[in-house]
Amino acid sequence: MQSQAISADMMRAALTAPAKPLPQKVPPIREELRLIPAANNPDGSPAWMIQDPISNKFYRIGWLDFELLVRWQMGDIAAIVDDVNNATTLNVDENHVKGLASFLMQHHLLQANSPQAVAGLIKEATTKKLSALSWLLHHYLFFRIPVIRPQKVLASLMPFLRWVYTPTMAYIVLGAALSGLYLVARQWDVFRSTFIDQLTLAGIFSYGVALLFSKCLHELGHAFTATRYGVRVAHMGIAMLVLLPMPYTDTSESWKLTNPKQRLHIAAAGIVTELALAAFATLFWALADDGALKNALFFLATTSWILTLAVNLSPFMRFDGYFIFSDLIDFPNLHERSGAIAKTFWRRFLLGFDEPWTEEFSPKKRRFLVAFATFTWVYRILIFLGIAWLVYYFFFKVLGIILFLVEILWFIILPNWREIKVWFERRAEIKTSRIIIGAALVFGLIWLGMVPWQTSVRGTGWIHTTQQTTIFTPTPGKLVAFLDKGKVAKGETLFQLTSPDIALNATRSRALAQARSDEMRGLIGMENGEEKRAQLQSEKERFNAEVKLYKDELSRMDLAAPFAGELRDVDENLAIGTWVAPKQPLAVLIDPQSWAVDVLVEEADIGRIKIGDSAKIYVLHSHLQQFAGKVSAIDSAARVQTLPHPMLDAQHGGAIATLSGDKLVPKQAFMKVRVNFDTQPNLTSMTTGNVVIETQAKAWLPSFFERVAAAFVRESGF
Repeated sequence: MQSQAISADMMRAALTAPAKPLPQKVPPIREELRLIPAANNPDGSPAWMIQDPISNKFYRIGWLDFELLVRWQMGDIAAIVDDVNNATTLNVDENHVKGLASFLMQHHLLQANSPQAVAGLIKEATTKKLSALSWLLHHYLFFRIPVIRPQKVLASLMPFLRWVYTPTMAYIVLGAALSGLYLVARQWDVFRSTFIDQLTLAGIFSYGVALLFSKCLHELGHAFTATRYGVRVAHMGIAMLVLLPMPYTDTSESWKLTNPKQRLHIAAAGIVTELALAAFATLFWALADDGALKNALFFLATTSWILTLAVNLSPFMRFDGYFIFSDLIDFPNLHERSGAIAKTFWRRFLLGFDEPWTEEFSPKKRRFLVAFATFTWVYRILIFLGIAWLVYYFFFKVLGIILFLVEILWFIILPNWREIKVWFERRAEIKTSRIIIGAALVFGLIWLGMVPWQTSVRGTGWIHTTQQTTIFTPTPGKLVAFLDKGKVAKGETLFQLTSPDIALNATRSRALAQARSDEMRGLIGMENGEEKRAQLQSEKERFNAEVKLYKDELSRMDLAAPFAGELRDVDENLAIGTWVAPKQPLAVLIDPQSWAVDVLVEEADIGRIKIGDSAKIYVLHSHLQQFAGKVSAIDSAARVQTLPHPMLDAQHGGAIATLSGDKLVPKQAFMKVRVNFDTQPNLTSMTTGNVVIETQAKAWLPSFFERVAAAFVRESGF
């Protein structure tokens, strides 16, 4: 939603600024300008709007400015001043008229009826004309393309949509939202795992489609609400946001409305529309069966909730939340005006400049504006860093690096450099005490960054017994006997299986060997019997070897405990006579007297850990428990390719995000560290926990530069 306005306070600042020399005759105002009543100022004084229909901009003025403008056609400065002073309680002089004339000239609201004025406009336009490269730098993140003029269509459809604005519809949406959130809360694990599962290339594309659909409804909400209040929608089109097409609606003429509630309704209409979409999509997702429809509803619900709550409601960027907040506090141009106040404050506070305030406010309101502007700057820096990462990530490497550097330079470094230049140019005004304090703060921050404060490394661990094995049968077999859960001794038979096929083959080979032995006895005394005997002996040995092989195979089907421990997780489907496949896990044998934790730590921190480092292990079992331990092994040779257990995966309630696919491949680079418990915990099953390893202290600042340098070296390879 596009809107621009100049407040009465900013107008007065222009009036008190040094005006350019003007003749005693004021230049005429452009005839197409319109003067529209506006909502009263916060102090109760009347206000008006100057509408420029060519640029579609609005300039808010106060009572003094209005009285001057309605007499502007008098032409003579002295006559205007006398008439205002005689007809009103105001006390004005020629400087007010000249200041207002300078303001009107600055914003091109006066007629260019002289060669000098036309030449000035041409010169200014030439100066402001951007080269292709400059235009690209200014607009590659965001620019608008008007497409349609929808006013007639909106007006014709409006009678059919009046039911949308009824209290009944509001109650229906509220009921759908509460019902949907309640049902999702009951199946929150499914909802969360679905969100993580969809973080794939196909999922991101689906999110993009859902985003485009929700934004179209968002803009239609603005458009229809503006039409409902009689505001003309000049045009609708496409806004390119980081080269991503998004619809937009021009409702800037809402500044014509004198009722601030109506302007607020128009500003909030998009958010309300998206919230309604999110409410119904959430409810229907909870009720729908698995399939394409449920997936589509999930994309709509998550996209609408997240974008509405995290982006559109934020007053720190020029989205709907900013205009809503500005209307709520009745403070047009909040960003620009609060930014000017904050800049003045920090110059006065940090450097001791004797700089006048751009506008006069009460101390309480001034503190609010300074805090708001400062937080907005920090917020925008974080947003710009995020956008820089996005443009790097989504474009091919060379263009991504260029756009990343442009983003950092243009939106972060350059604005700060301009302010530093002002400080340098006015360095003579800086008080010595402020220089000393500032230098002390800078060196203090550097010292804090260089002091090794970081003394620990944190990671997520898989807690399990040091001796643990899953029982499998080496060959398919029929279950003859097995043990239930419980303690077992080393070498004790756990599962006894047999295979009729193997037993039959053993019996047959044994019979064939016996037959060959009988034949050899019959060869005694026969001519050429020795040659035949050698052949029969070879066959007998082969059959005996087969018998031994089959016996060994049958003996391997008697599954014994390799160590003393407890048999757990026995397959509930097992019964005497059941056939068992080789890859079918029958049970798990563990040694409950010896536990350890395999900790996954970030690759950058592995160098800080050494054997013997102390560790604290936090286990959330029946309740939160804390144990002490020591590092016993460090696997620094290779990254963890797959998670050691599914319970670490975020899709199964763990803390580590994985890539889509059958294998549990972590998205981040982790190394594995083994930590043994000093005192064995009283655990009954495997679980996960958080581990804090006390390591060699490390300073934050060198670590930061090392990571930046490593990332640069890694990403600079083409």
